[in-house]
Amino acid sequence: MAETSSPMGVEALESFLLRQTETGAVPGLSVAVVKGDRLVWAKGFGVADLATGSPATPRTSYLWFSMTKIVTATAVVRLAEGGKLDLDVPADEYFRGFKEVSQPTPVTVRQLLNHSSGLANPLPIRWVRSAGTPASDRRVFVGRLLAKHRKLKSIPGKRASYSNLGYLVLGEVVSEVAGTSYEEYVLEEILSPLGMVRTGFSYPEPAGDGAATGYQPLWRPLTPLLRATLPRGVVGARQGRYVSFDPFYVKGPAYGGLVGGVEEASRFVVLHLNGGQANGTRILSAQSVAEMRRLTPRGGKRDFGLGWFRSHEARERRPAFVEHLGGGAGFWNVMRIYPEDSLGVVVMGNTTSYDHESICEAIVSVPWE
Repeated sequence: MAETSSPMGVEALESFLLRQTETGAVPGLSVAVVKGDRLVWAKGFGVADLATGSPATPRTSYLWFSMTKIVTATAVVRLAEGGKLDLDVPADEYFRGFKEVSQPTPVTVRQLLNHSSGLANPLPIRWVRSAGTPASDRRVFVGRLLAKHRKLKSIPGKRASYSNLGYLVLGEVVSEVAGTSYEEYVLEEILSPLGMVRTGFSYPEPAGDGAATGYQPLWRPLTPLLRATLPRGVVGARQGRYVSFDPFYVKGPAYGGLVGGVEEASRFVVLHLNGGQANGTRILSAQSVAEMRRLTPRGGKRDFGLGWFRSHEARERRPAFVEHLGGGAGFWNVMRIYPEDSLGVVVMGNTTSYDHESICEAIVSVPWE
């Protein structure tokens, strides 16, 4: 992010964000800003649903997709702090199903966290299901993927290459070590203590209430192709230049399954900006939080820490930041922290892509107090 020449006021920021929705860049946006140990500003712009015109708000729920990974990483590190696992022990000692993968040297838990395991990253195009259909057996799903991708792409620890599959394996590690499901551990040990009661692995009840509808801009003749590509019940009706998505979930919650809004996500940001605690609740030690955002270059397009990352091209930007993005069919999100400025940002929007960089640049130019 380039340094801005002059600060932007909150009113100018709000006008800028409103223009993003009015010009059709994205139907709806929800944004939260954390300074120090508190939420200082949160607001919604545009609409959560084009058909009903319901407004986007800070409480509107969006599919987090891969932004979930930083929560998964937090869960793993918390278990390590509690002496339940060792980050530098082979992952297959905790999840025996990982032995399916041929490993010239054993892949450690840490290497799964920082994407240096060498695991493949198969396209997750059909890793979704309609919200109205039953969930498949998660372990069977992961086992089937591992069986198809037994050969590592690189020597463990040598090169960084993003892998959704690696975080699916971490979900199984959490489940084995915690003695409960990955979802239950995250809800009970991280989200609930932070007061994130409307954030979880399902839509708020009743289904869809207060949730954003995802949209994909698409040339009308291509609509049947999209319907054929994704599982039945996922692609919804057209809304102008967009195709909508009916409520759906991803298969494999540990790589991208959370659903929630920016207001509650800001509490998780506070946790990582303030040495592992938020609102008097400690989840991690200050040392672990610092280690998670310590980035190590290993080639590839990004430098990774334990969950957090930053693209190579952003290395020299100031203020410096680490982030996690999350995007898929109909949604695009970013969670970014600027440790030197004690500033954190969460942006969620309900279309598959938009210019989140200009939004973050506008936010960071405001002199937040």
